[in-house]
Amino acid sequence: MTLLQPFIEFAFMRRALVACIALSLSATPLGVFLLLRRMSLVGDALSHAVLPGAAIGYLISGLSLVAMGIGGIIAGLSVALLSGAVSRYTPLREDASFAGFYLGSLALGVTLVSLRGSSVDLLHVLFGSLLAVDNPSLLLVSAIASVTLLALALIYRPLVIDAFDPAFLRAQSRWAALLVHALFLILVVTNLVAGFQVLGTLMCVGLMMLPAAASRFWRKELPGMVGTAMTLGLIASFSGLSASFYLALPAGPAVVLCAALLFFISILVGPCGGILRARFFTVDKEKR
Repeated sequence: MTLLQPFIEFAFMRRALVACIALSLSATPLGVFLLLRRMSLVGDALSHAVLPGAAIGYLISGLSLVAMGIGGIIAGLSVALLSGAVSRYTPLREDASFAGFYLGSLALGVTLVSLRGSSVDLLHVLFGSLLAVDNPSLLLVSAIASVTLLALALIYRPLVIDAFDPAFLRAQSRWAALLVHALFLILVVTNLVAGFQVLGTLMCVGLMMLPAAASRFWRKELPGMVGTAMTLGLIASFSGLSASFYLALPAGPAVVLCAALLFFISILVGPCGGILRARFFTVDKEKR
């Protein structure tokens, strides 16, 4: 009961936990597919790409949830489309074009926020304020999570095919392949915008990618990886918020730090390629 006490007594802890649960259920499956498609750093790039749009919304309406969210979605999708166009029509690879656009977007966003806001506002945008999540933010995050899970269920089969054999999907239907890729990027951007509302632009990608990367060391089949990633995200959310309450740590970084700790534990003892397990298994095999 000691661990549950903060969530029973304080409404702001309950709202923060519900927001993290929603993100864990919707963002971590996207992280698994980003890993399968070898686009891990694209998630990080898009998390920074939403910053200029959010900053413009902030300049227009202050810390308005709707304005910053719409601006972030527009900016993130613009960077994704521009990066795809550059990689398609120039010799530059997609990862390099994403890197160029996201670095420029990050610098532009920080500059725009600094034009009007204080250092406190800048820290709020970059690192979020998980314990200050209000009801409108919670509704937005929950709605995005619900739509994401429904959309993933609808495009699951072509998304799996596109992850493992994109040439086959393009051979079947080029337009279907483009549509699946576009819908996937839209889901990634919208979940990063939801995470931006809670964890900030620099932290939101951590809850998307760290549990997804850790799940690779626990399960080999795709459904198992998705379920494990969700579970690890939930564990990181609960343990991070508990640590932030009892140890007086910033809540958002505490959640991501717990996710990173689970990632390192998975590297060491995970049954599917963990360092220690592989070493002991090799020693036992040699003894036999």
